[in-house]
Amino acid sequence: MGVLGIRRPPEWGVDPTPEKVRILRTFDLFVFWASLAVGLLVFVAGTLLVLWYGLTLGEALEVSLLGSVVGALVLAGAGVFGAKYGVPTMVSLRPILGTKGSWLPSALNIFQLVGWTSFELYIMGFAATAISGNFLGIWTIPFWVLVFAVVVLVLAIGGPLIVIRMWLEKVAIWLVLISTVVIAYFVFKNPIPWNMSCGFTGADPSQLFCQPGSTGKFLPALDLVIAMPISWWPLISDYNRFARSRKDAAMGTIFGYTLANFLFFFLGAAMIVSTGAQNAVVAMGALGIGSWVLLLILVDEADNAFADVYSTALSFQNISKKVKQFTVIAVATVASIGAALYLSSVNEPIGGGFENFLLLIGALFVPLLGIVLADFYIVRRGNYEIKEFYGHAPNMRWRAIGAWVPGIILYYLLSPDLVRVFFSGFQGLPYSIGASVPAFLLSALLYVALYRWPVQVKHMNPERV
Repeated sequence: MGVLGIRRPPEWGVDPTPEKVRILRTFDLFVFWASLAVGLLVFVAGTLLVLWYGLTLGEALEVSLLGSVVGALVLAGAGVFGAKYGVPTMVSLRPILGTKGSWLPSALNIFQLVGWTSFELYIMGFAATAISGNFLGIWTIPFWVLVFAVVVLVLAIGGPLIVIRMWLEKVAIWLVLISTVVIAYFVFKNPIPWNMSCGFTGADPSQLFCQPGSTGKFLPALDLVIAMPISWWPLISDYNRFARSRKDAAMGTIFGYTLANFLFFFLGAAMIVSTGAQNAVVAMGALGIGSWVLLLILVDEADNAFADVYSTALSFQNISKKVKQFTVIAVATVASIGAALYLSSVNEPIGGGFENFLLLIGALFVPLLGIVLADFYIVRRGNYEIKEFYGHAPNMRWRAIGAWVPGIILYYLLSPDLVRVFFSGFQGLPYSIGASVPAFLLSALLYVALYRWPVQVKHMNPERV
């Protein structure tokens, strides 16, 4: 079966990928993860380092680099399940949470992936309208949303190997490289202040979360940068399971994601400091960057939505293997179109409350990631049997659940900006120390402690404890 000339590949679903298709080299995965680490949403996140957290450009440079390195290392460490055992991410949770226990993160992942796809389609429609003008009036953004949704659907049907080898390596990544060089040139062709925070020329301090001249919020800003690569953790093994080796998977992920995420976060912050604009698209216009540069970024942006839609199908199949991948891809795309059109109808601001809500859901995965890495590298030390992913896992492992919940609570206590999405009066703890690292460590340490804590219960299978 083919769609627009693209032949559907064999559907491996949640089964281990055969050896014959584990062909992706370091360069292939470097291109793939570098491509996922760039885009308009990353530019938007980079602007928030200044607009929300009040960092100087020098601080933004430090945060962007440190957060990208830490996040990429953790991301690559979690992708070892795919590279070693050939299983998708949600399937890799079965030996840790239990078969039915893995359904909860799968459901959460489906929800957040459809949400991120919706926001991707919306921001692509918004940016395309900035290029084309409102030639269809109020229907211009919806028109572009539908156009990009078709592109995403075709890519998702094609699958990872076609997207990486035929699309990213031959077309998209080179367009991104050109656009990045051009943007950097326009941003830095004139001197800009490296040590001025919040009170830069043209900005309205009343719109910011800090006062002019303040040092900003370094650790919460670091959380934001780390959150971007970690947001891809629920997807990583869906793609790294096609790697030729664990080394290829690790090196491609680390170097590709670190480089691209660092550059786009930092350029987003630098554009705001340089222009005083209040969002990335306006900043690009203020710098005099031609619409063609924004168009180049849009060409590559679709692969982010592709990854979200394709992984939605795998997460759904972890719950119900009988459902065909194509069916879930089609339904997820249609649902994302509907949500994106809703965002357009209510004029959702770029980087607004909807994105906060998605981050609120995504934050649930940070402490869970701590448990996964603790299980693989400390408790089990990488010793799993393939049958543990398929039928020999218990229904539920309550120790893992017990270690996950406290990490979630701590993350939200340390992230008042996220909690205020639902509880407007919540102020959080008096000192902000960041949330990602404390929540990650708490759940990881609790898991190790609970796993080694002897439980004496008669007539109980220890595997189900």
